[in-house]
Amino acid sequence: MRKLFAATLLAALALTACVTINVYFPAAEVEQAARQFVDDVMGDTPAPPPAQGPGQGGMAAAPTRSLRFDPVGFFIGTAHAQNADINLNTPAIQAIRSRMGERFRSTLAAGFDAGALGFARDGTIVVRDASAVSLRDRAALNQAVADDNRDRNALYREVAVANGHPEWESQVRETFAREWVGRARAGWWYQDAGGNWRQK
Repeated sequence: MRKLFAATLLAALALTACVTINVYFPAAEVEQAARQFVDDVMGDTPAPPPAQGPGQGGMAAAPTRSLRFDPVGFFIGTAHAQNADINLNTPAIQAIRSRMGERFRSTLAAGFDAGALGFARDGTIVVRDASAVSLRDRAALNQAVADDNRDRNALYREVAVANGHPEWESQVRETFAREWVGRARAGWWYQDAGGNWRQK
């Protein structure tokens, strides 16, 4: 009986000594930061209508936490990354934002307006119809797309790393991909979730 009591006591002490850290992806905060970044890059792009909530035809944000039984929670509180402050102000991210904004204004916006470019579902851009621009402009457009995609890939990685969670990179990418399309002008092309091209 004493052994059972001692084992139970030790188990209870071990449980109370543990602190469960449940770090979740702060979808709403990243979405807000991504929207600001996209607006800075795209400049005078008109704002879309207000975001629709779940059940209103809009794309609902992924749940940030799941409800589950947590026996440790009976003994101690669980720490969550609540009210995350997403940092997009590192020198690397600011340099990417500056390059992307300049490139967008000088070359890419015209390519989107002409229908030559489209937003890919993976958060990059592609030349979807090279014939929509003159032959003499194609090389510059292709180079701008390659440079921009290099910056985009670096951006998603840098945002995750700058906020202490490299494992968030794919979720950061998905969030930005939605924002690029969400802030696009009417008539611009984008890929839907199935990879089909659609015009806004």
